[in-house]
Amino acid sequence: MNPSNAAPLWQPSRQRIDSARITRFQAWAAERYGAPADGGYAALHRWSVDELDSFWKAVADWFDVRFSAPYETVIADRSMPGARWFPGATLNYAEHALRAAEDPDRASGPALLHVDETHDPQPVSWSELRRQVGALAARLRELGVRPGDRVSGYLPNVPQAVTALLATAAVGGVWTSCAPDFGARSVLDRFQQVEPVILFAADGYRYGGKSHDRTGTVAELRRELPTVRAVVHVPLLGTPTPEGALDWSAVTSGSTEPVFEQVPFDHPLWVLYSSGTTGLPKAIVQSQGGILVEHLKQLGLHCDLGPGDRFFWYTSTGWMMWNFLVSGLLTGTTIVLYDGSPGFPDTGAQWRIAERTGATLFGTSAAFVMACRKADLHPARDYDLSKVTCIATTGSPLPPDGFRWLHEAAGEDVWIASVSGGTDVCSCFAGAVPTLPVHIGELQAPCLGTDLQAWDPQGEPLVGEVGELVVTNPMPSMPIRFWNDPDGSRYHDSYFDTYPGVWRHGDWITLTDHGSVIIHGRSDSTLNRQGVRMGSADIYEAVERLPEIRESLVIGVEEPEGGYWMPLFVHLAQGAVLDDTLRKRIKETIREQLSPRHVPDDIIEVPAVPHTLTGKRIEVPVKRLLQGAALDKAVNPGSVDDLGLLTFYEELARTRR
Repeated sequence: MNPSNAAPLWQPSRQRIDSARITRFQAWAAERYGAPADGGYAALHRWSVDELDSFWKAVADWFDVRFSAPYETVIADRSMPGARWFPGATLNYAEHALRAAEDPDRASGPALLHVDETHDPQPVSWSELRRQVGALAARLRELGVRPGDRVSGYLPNVPQAVTALLATAAVGGVWTSCAPDFGARSVLDRFQQVEPVILFAADGYRYGGKSHDRTGTVAELRRELPTVRAVVHVPLLGTPTPEGALDWSAVTSGSTEPVFEQVPFDHPLWVLYSSGTTGLPKAIVQSQGGILVEHLKQLGLHCDLGPGDRFFWYTSTGWMMWNFLVSGLLTGTTIVLYDGSPGFPDTGAQWRIAERTGATLFGTSAAFVMACRKADLHPARDYDLSKVTCIATTGSPLPPDGFRWLHEAAGEDVWIASVSGGTDVCSCFAGAVPTLPVHIGELQAPCLGTDLQAWDPQGEPLVGEVGELVVTNPMPSMPIRFWNDPDGSRYHDSYFDTYPGVWRHGDWITLTDHGSVIIHGRSDSTLNRQGVRMGSADIYEAVERLPEIRESLVIGVEEPEGGYWMPLFVHLAQGAVLDDTLRKRIKETIREQLSPRHVPDDIIEVPAVPHTLTGKRIEVPVKRLLQGAALDKAVNPGSVDDLGLLTFYEELARTRR
């Protein structure tokens, strides 16, 4: 952790601050809505959470949100859960996403740049995207899709997925998607909950230089989803349309002007899913209006995106970052859709795509950054990254060495934005602010309209100390509900059980005295030795600096007789050996850099570290296995990237009994 007086790694130039959209927004909101004209970002943030009504009204006005029916008030009920935003208003998300097509000067420019593993960008213009959405929306209506009906996609990150999402939103349907690397059981755990009436399904996908056929999986989905009335075949591998299915080209060939169903502000837009490692994934419902205003704020102000920008984030359709990426269209930004392996044909793949697409904001994972550092890549030397102004990371905290490496290897003038949020709000709680300095290991600040605090167990706010991440005022993109949760109990218990009426997210954070945020990892997998708590992310950051360690997993296990066992599992780099010398170096690293109390009791080599399907290390299920739970009780098998890896921990628990 950095001392609060440490010099920033990066400072925005005066020209950059003056030209940032957030600077212009603040001056505009000061004139019209009483926002503070002075005091910089900190004053603007304070106003945005103290005056929620004025702030969100200003956001809607600044971005010219088209309300087809006016709202009665900005927020009618501030309770959490249950806040009601912009009651009375009607609008349509897809209409806003396609607004750039209405501008004759921009309609022929690219809305989408699709890139596969050849790394050759293929554009889809704004006018062509709008035409396809209009044609598909008309076809969905012919197929009987009505507002509120669920439409599902088993698709990779390709233009067809964007078209299907926008057409679904245009008719007032509710979109939900899974990536085709999800197996049938994982998909059914999600889609069966929401009972879709339409299934868009790819015949397969290409990854790592190989084609992966999914026709058998799609046939199983058709059998196991009885509510599906029509299947649309997307022939990415060129297979013929199965009997009884519709072909993608046929349902998008028309030239019908899009008709955008005007729906209430809180009408459901899409269903996202939690990782579901310990049970059925939570089916999280977010609203058309809530996502619209939250993403306009996040992308247009925090990410500083607008016409002329190109937005690339490495993601799949099974992760909320895909939905966030698609929302780049709301700001008139060209979005880059990469469908392929992040490391094919080599570790530099994502840098090459950023170069070939002229990306201005390049988003990736902290794990990718650390892999590039270990591979001793030199992206600024080897690729033309002159258009990249911001490199953003999420998925896990970016370690301090990741900040330093990006600054040195990707360009000293590049703004590094480590961001943190959640599928639960499909947005960020803290992260990118184009007008603030970047400190090593820290997220720049809490986001506008997000009343982010760190609380102790008694609900008292903390500064400069580790506490629970809480949000004490509602955000428009908070779930309107969970699917199949009629009394709201599962939703309530997920976030509001610990501190009634306050959102507890499940992360340990520190708010520094200079306004930045440090993420320490999940609070449900906290390491608590002799009353001293530490987040697992701190251990990973220290241990994975060692060149011999590819990845690690640390677990704190409360034992029945009152003991506490803390093993560290290590996946070694090729050629490394876990001998006494390496064990000693690992322990010395943790003792010296973190805490002598958090030196592991055992260091154990593993063949690999298990992850969720969206790439997060699996900690809680491993803890349950080590406490003696059976595999089928500790984890939902469909949520894990390699279930076989978990048998190691199950066997270890058995031998320790």
